[in-house]
Parts: sequence; C-alpha cells; structure tokens
Amino acid sequence: MRLAFSTLGMPGQVLDEAVATAVEYGCAGLELRLHPDTGVHAGLSAQRRTAIRATVGGLEIAALAGYVRIAAAGPDEPVVRALGEDLRLAADLGAPTVRVFPGGEDVEAGARRLRAVAGLCAESGVRVLVETHDAMPTGAAVGRLLDAAGVPEAAGALWDVLHPWRHGEEPAQTLETLGEHLAYVQVKDAVSAVDTTPVPMGEGGVPLDECGDLLRGFGGWVSLEWERTWYPRVAPVEEILPGAREWVTRFSS
Repeated sequence: MRLAFSTLGMPGQVLDEAVATAVEYGCAGLELRLHPDTGVHAGLSAQRRTAIRATVGGLEIAALAGYVRIAAAGPDEPVVRALGEDLRLAADLGAPTVRVFPGGEDVEAGARRLRAVAGLCAESGVRVLVETHDAMPTGAAVGRLLDAAGVPEAAGALWDVLHPWRHGEEPAQTLETLGEHLAYVQVKDAVSAVDTTPVPMGEGGVPLDECGDLLRGFGGWVSLEWERTWYPRVAPVEEILPGAREWVTRFSS
C-alpha cells in the first residue's frame, strides 16, 4: 500500500503547504481535490498546469478527486464533456486517475458514459475511478456498474471504507463484490454509521482493522480522506496523518 492524503483535509491552504505536509509525514503522494477553492480545476491555463506540476515536484499525484456524477439522471453529453475535461487535466498534471461519484442509480447511463470516454482514457493513460458513494454506496452497486460498462482498462473502483459499511455491507463483502475492479482506497474513521463526524484512525466505529487485514497485499494507493472541509472544527490533518501512516505500515507487512 502507498500512502497519500486528500487536500480535502486542508481547506484554505495552498498547494505548497499540502506538498510540504505530505513530505513531512512520509506520504508518497497527494490526492488533489478538484475545486476552484483549491486552485486545481479543469479551467486552468496551460501555464498554471505546468506550475502545479512544478510545485508537486518529486511527490506523486495519486488521483484527482473530481465531482462528475457518472450515473446521474439527464443527458449524456454534459457528463461526458465534464469528465473529458477532468481526464485531460489529469494527463497534463501527471495524475493516473480521476475520481467520479455515481450521483444517481442509472447503471445503463453510467456504463454508457464510461464507455464514451474509454478512448480518451487509452489515449491519455488516465483511468476513471467510481467511488462507493451517494446513490451507489456499496461495492455491490459499483461493481454492477463497472461490470455493465465492460471497460476495465478505462474504469475501476474506489473503495471509500466508510460508506459501504455504514450502509450495511461488511468489508469482506465489499472487497469480494468489487473484485478486480478495486484500484484505490480512501481510508477514514468516523464516530459511527449514523454520526459520520471524522475522528482519528482507530477511535471511531469503522472496522479499520478488518479492512486492513483484507487489504494485505494490495499494492495501490491508500488515501487518508480527512474531511475538514466539511467539518471545520475537527483537528488539523497533521494530527491524523501519523495514525494513517501507522495503519498503512501495519497492514503492508
């Protein structure tokens, strides 16, 4: 497992600070949230994209955390266009993947849209990751979508360990139903399945030890998603990263 963390945990701070924090706490990479507030988004000029690559330096960009809703109701064209813009940004920044949300339950539409960008994924070398989130919070649901799309070289799964569990899917079930689609993991802890307020690793209800045991041998990115943007009163991410690093180290051996 390779440790990264999301810039969702550093609201209002510039990229230089996030990079410095990642290096200080032994992270191999950084997950960049795509939003105007973070300064990283698809509307950036070529000059700004080059500057971001220079700022990141030797640190790897683990993923771009985008907000395209791949299975949302409505026409395909705006979804495909927005996802294409994020994929091109990822290619320019050297990021291997772009996170999307389901955003709806339309498996057919989601599969169709993933197939629509498969050529661009092949051309750019960037893969789409569908997160276990919102309308498809379980591994079973995301697995069905990716099976229907049938483009494993272009699309995979991001397992956010909180959401399947809080919707009643045990970690072993999540891993089994995602199967070979699993490409990336977001790790976090929360008070309970009902109260999702973030807490330090191991202090909440998420079965992190079980998840860790299941992930032994996983060679991909594990990203700490500390949601300080949504919960501004929680501790700074710097206080949480040592626990995340210890968790990755423990279950990587």
